[in-house]
Order: sequence, then structure tokens, then C-alpha cells
Amino acid sequence: MADPWLTTAFLEHLEWERNLSPATLKAYRREISRAVDFFSGDLNVKDPSKVNPASVRSFLAHLHGIGLSPRSAERALAAVRTYFRFLVAENILSANPAKAVAHPRRRRSAPTVTPLAVIEDLLESFPPTPAGIRDGTLVEFLYGSGLRVGELVGLDLPDLQLKARLIRVRGKGRKERIVPYGTQAAAALSTYLPIRAQWKQGAKLSTEALFLNQRGGRLTDRSVRRILDAAVLRSSAQHQLHPHALRHAFATHLLEAGMDLRAIQELLGHASLATTQIYTTVDLAHLMAVHRKSHPRSRRK
Repeated sequence: MADPWLTTAFLEHLEWERNLSPATLKAYRREISRAVDFFSGDLNVKDPSKVNPASVRSFLAHLHGIGLSPRSAERALAAVRTYFRFLVAENILSANPAKAVAHPRRRRSAPTVTPLAVIEDLLESFPPTPAGIRDGTLVEFLYGSGLRVGELVGLDLPDLQLKARLIRVRGKGRKERIVPYGTQAAAALSTYLPIRAQWKQGAKLSTEALFLNQRGGRLTDRSVRRILDAAVLRSSAQHQLHPHALRHAFATHLLEAGMDLRAIQELLGHASLATTQIYTTVDLAHLMAVHRKSHPRSRRK
């Protein structure tokens, strides 16, 4: 029986034409399945042509009712908008019923910046064991290059340019960028690579992954989070420190040092400068002080 909702065609469009990553495809599949189940089940709508803006608002109310956060509901609405935009492009619908529906309101707060002292204490907490050396190396890359955890575990050995201290990173939408890493990350890497070679020799399947588990397989993002949680327990950090907090710290500390925001955007792999600008709010006092010190019309005479 044909699928009147064209969900399979939509997901194939995302995978083959928009070249989205497997993780992003999984998220779209989850959100669209939930929306279609609601429209066809709760609202008894049998095909997408019968969905209207009121239907989409009912879906958002449903998400609120089952306890989804405004941020999660916002992501769901974005996915539904993309889905209906695809149906319009395929001439299945004449208009996008989700286009006029406002995003759920949520409080937007600036991210808490992890102090450098906390990060240094974290890095010093790793024991000099093979696993501890690997863990310290991956944290050096999370903080020293601002990688997303998915980008980190996706790194392969050929992605490294050891002499130039550069890495090729595959980011969202499988877009590639070149990111530098520092001398401390390079030193940690030189200690870790012989350990990696030993683990790879004992592996059943060959892999080019840079960061391996002790069985020689690619490390997962879940494993990285567990490694970071254990390090926080060993160190003096008084709050949870997730991988993305290290990415925030990377960007903020570069901003404090005077790096241009567009350069930070390139390093982070953000498609829009507006996404990067959230980091300007976390150190507004510092930026104001720099402005007063540097701008000729701001200095006191």
C-alpha cells in the first residue's frame, strides 16, 4: 500500500539530495514519525493535504502536554516545516501549513562558560594509563579545537596533518573544514598514537578511527560522555561538564583573546554568524572594556 504521507521519499531526499548526516536523518525520522502519528491518529487526518495551521498548533500543544521542553518542541516544528516544504516542492501541497505557526517561546540564556582553571584541572585528572592517555588526548581536542563530540568520534587517522597540526573535520551536513590543534594536543597525540596502534592490532575488524576503545573499535559519543563524567568526579569541578561545554569554552576563550568572530565561526563550522554570536553575550563586560581601551572615541582624555 502506497504511503500517502511520502515520509520515505522525504527521508531519501534528505539523505541523497541534501546529504545530511546519519544522526540528523535519525532525528528527522523521529520527529516526522511522531507528527504523522499524531495527525493520522489523534486528529484522524488521512493525508497531508488535510493538515492546516490549526493541526500543527494542536501538534505543538500535544508535545507540551507530554512534557517536551520548548527547545525540543522548537526542533520538532522546524522538522515539520521542512517536511511540508518538501511536499510543496513535490506539488503535493499548494502551501506549507506549518509556515505561519510561531515557534514555541522559550527563555534564551547565555551559556555558562567553563573557566580555564577548571579545564586544566580536568586535564590533569587523567591517570597515566593507556585509557587515561587516550581520554586526556580526546579532551585536548574537544577543548583545543572546539569539536562537536560527533565530529571527534568521526575522526579518522588520515584526517590528521601531523606536521602542520591540522585536522579535517566532517561537520553537520557532512561539510568539511580544516581546524588547527595546539602543541599540547600534539604532545598528547604523540603519546596516544602508539597505544592506538597496539589496540588496533588486537581488533577483529580494521578501522581508521582515530579514537579507539580498548578492543580496537571506534569510540562512540556515549563513551566520550562517560569519560568526561568520570573525569569530573575525579577533578574539582563543581558542576556537570558535558562535551559541548568545552566547545563553548573554546569559542569564548578565543573571543576573550581578541580573535575575530568570523574566524571563530569558521573554526566552529557554523553556517551562520548569528549562531556564533551567542558567544558574544557571555563576555560582554570584556568586550566593553576592550572597546573603551581601544576605540579613539571611547578613551577618556
